[in-house]
Amino acid sequence: MKKLLMGNEAFACAALEAGASVIAGYPGTPSSEVIETVAKRVADGSATGVHVEWSTNEKAALEVLAGAAYSGARTLFTCKQVGLNVASDSLMSLNYVGVEGGCVLYVADDPGPISSQTEQDTRRFASFAKVPVFDPCNIEQGMDMMGEAFALSERYQMPVIFRSTTRVCHSSTFVEVAPSTQGVQAKGFTKDDSRFVIFPRRSYRAHLDIDQRLRRTAAEFSGVGQRGQSPLSQSDEEPADLSRFNPIETVGEAPRLGIVCGGVSTAYVREALSILAQRAELPAYRFMQVGTPYPFPEQRAHEFCEGLDRIVVFEELDHVLEDEFVKLQGVRAMAGFPAVRVVGRNSGFGQVAGENTVESSYQLLVECFGLEADVPPTLTDEGDAASCELPVRPPVLCAGCPHRGAFYACKQAVRKMRVKATFSGDIGCYTLGNAKPLDAVDTCLCMGAGITMAQGLSVANPQVKQLAFVGDSTFFASGMTGVANAVYNNHDITVCVLDNRITAMTGGQPHPGTGNTLMGTASEPLVIEDVLRALGVKCITFANPHHLDESIAAARQAIEYEGPSAVIFRAPCVNLIKPAAPAAITDACIGCKRCITQIGCPAIGFDGERAVVARSLCNGCGLCMQVCPFDAIVKEG
Repeated sequence: MKKLLMGNEAFACAALEAGASVIAGYPGTPSSEVIETVAKRVADGSATGVHVEWSTNEKAALEVLAGAAYSGARTLFTCKQVGLNVASDSLMSLNYVGVEGGCVLYVADDPGPISSQTEQDTRRFASFAKVPVFDPCNIEQGMDMMGEAFALSERYQMPVIFRSTTRVCHSSTFVEVAPSTQGVQAKGFTKDDSRFVIFPRRSYRAHLDIDQRLRRTAAEFSGVGQRGQSPLSQSDEEPADLSRFNPIETVGEAPRLGIVCGGVSTAYVREALSILAQRAELPAYRFMQVGTPYPFPEQRAHEFCEGLDRIVVFEELDHVLEDEFVKLQGVRAMAGFPAVRVVGRNSGFGQVAGENTVESSYQLLVECFGLEADVPPTLTDEGDAASCELPVRPPVLCAGCPHRGAFYACKQAVRKMRVKATFSGDIGCYTLGNAKPLDAVDTCLCMGAGITMAQGLSVANPQVKQLAFVGDSTFFASGMTGVANAVYNNHDITVCVLDNRITAMTGGQPHPGTGNTLMGTASEPLVIEDVLRALGVKCITFANPHHLDESIAAARQAIEYEGPSAVIFRAPCVNLIKPAAPAAITDACIGCKRCITQIGCPAIGFDGERAVVARSLCNGCGLCMQVCPFDAIVKEG
C-alpha cells in the first residue's frame, strides 16, 4: 500500500520489510523517528517477531544488537552522528569479529548543524572503521539501499552503515510499504571462541579479512563483482551488482565537464540543473551520484572520468568524494591517462561548512559552465512573499519549564553564599539555560561531560564552586561514570540533576528512570537518588524547582558540602502535565521588569508600562509570582 511517510518512517518500514527483528538505539535528532515508527508498528501488530528498545545509550544499544547478530538475527541500530562516537568502541571491534545476521547501523548526520554540537561526517567514520557505507540522495533510493545493506552485511558477515542526513530524514513522500512484516528469527548462537572471543592473533587475521571483503564490496559497488569469488562468509550468494547506487548519466555529446554528487546534494544539483537549462543553453556534461562512498567504487569512477577535463564535486559535509577523485587521478596518471582537474570543498569550490542548497548549487553551476551572471532562483522570483523581515526567534526554554527554576535557584544560592561558581552544562533542553537572562551554562561539550568537566575545573580552580547540570535521561546515558569518578577521587562538585521524567529534547522518549519500554511492558524505574547513594554520594538534597525558596535552600545545602554532592530538582516536563490557572498582572505592577529580566519566561511580555501575560503560553508554574518583589502577579481567577 502507498503511504505518505517521512524519510525516517520510510527507512524504518524498509528495515522491517528486510526482516529486521532486533532494533535498538538512543534518541537523537534527526534519527529518532526510526525507532518510534518501529514501536508503533509493533504495537499495532503490523510488525511481528520484532524486539525494539530505547537503550540506555548508543554503546549499550550496539552491544545488544551485536549479541543478537551473533545469533543470526537481522538487527538495526539507530543514532545521530555524535551518537556513533559513543558506540565507536563497540563498532571498531565488531567489524573485526563480524556478525552472522545482517547488522545495519542507521546514522543520521546533521549538516548545518540544525540540532547538534558537531557537523561531523559519518562517511569519514566509515572509512576509519573500515565499514561500508550507503548514502542515499532521497527516500526512494534509501529504501532500496536498506534491503541491500542487510544483504551485503550477511554476504560478508560485517556491519554496514546507512548514512542519512537531516533533509532526507525529515522530508516526506509517498512510498509503497508492506501492510505487515515478519522479523527474521535468530537461528541461535553457536559457540566458537576462535571467532567470537577477540584476541590479538584473531584480530590480525580479521584485519586481513576486512581488507579482502572491502575490495570485493568496492567491486560490487562498481558492478564488476566476478562470479565464482567466494565471499568471506558461509553464504553461497555470489557478489551482487550494486552499481545502480552509483548512476552515471551523459547529457550532450562528448562532455568535458563532470559533475559528481553525494547524498542529498544530488537532488539539489539536479533541480538547479533543471532550472538553469530553462534559462541558458548548457554545454555537454556527465553526471554521477556516488551513493556508496566507502569503499569507493573506483572502477565505476574510472569509467566516469573517461574524456573529461574537469570534475566538480558537490557533497556534505567533508570533501570525501573530492579526495577519492583526486586520488584516482594519481592512479590514472601513472597508467598514462590524461590529467583531470578535480575541484570541491577542499579546493575552495563552494562553502566549507553547512548545508548545500538549490540556490548555492545553481550559483556554482553558473560558474562551472562559464555562463553569464544569472539571477539565482529564490522566492523573490515568485512575488513578494520573502520581502518581509521575519522576527528573530531565538530558542528558549518553554514557558513553565522546571529547568528555569532550577537554574535561577542555583544562581540565587551562589549569590547569597557570596562565592564564585562555574556552571557546567550538558546536552539537552537545559543547554538553553545559557541564554540571557538566566546566563547559567558556562560550558557544554557532550553528553555527560558536564559532571567530569566540573571535576577538572575544581582541580584547576579550587577556590571556585563547581556545579554540573545533567538531565535525568543523560544521567543514565552517560552521567553515572562521572559521578563514580567524583566519589572515587573526592572531587568537590555539586551535581544538579534536572529530573523532568522524560527525554524531552528529542521528542519525549522514555528512559530507565521512567520504567516504560517500547515493548509495552513496564519495568521497575531506576531511582536517581538510589543510584547516587550506591555510587557513594553522601549529601543529596531535593527540591521542586517551581518552589523558589525550597530550591535555593536545597542548592545551598549541597553546594556548601565539601566533596561530591547532589541536588535533585524534580518536576515533570510541561508536555506531561495539564496547565494550571495562568498568571495575571495586577495594578500593583510598577513596570520594574524583574519578572522579565530575572527568569526570561516567554509567557511574559511588556506593553510599555507594565508586564503582560500571554495566557495561551502560561501554564501557571508560579515562578514569576515568587520573583516579583511587589506581589503584583497572582493566579488568575
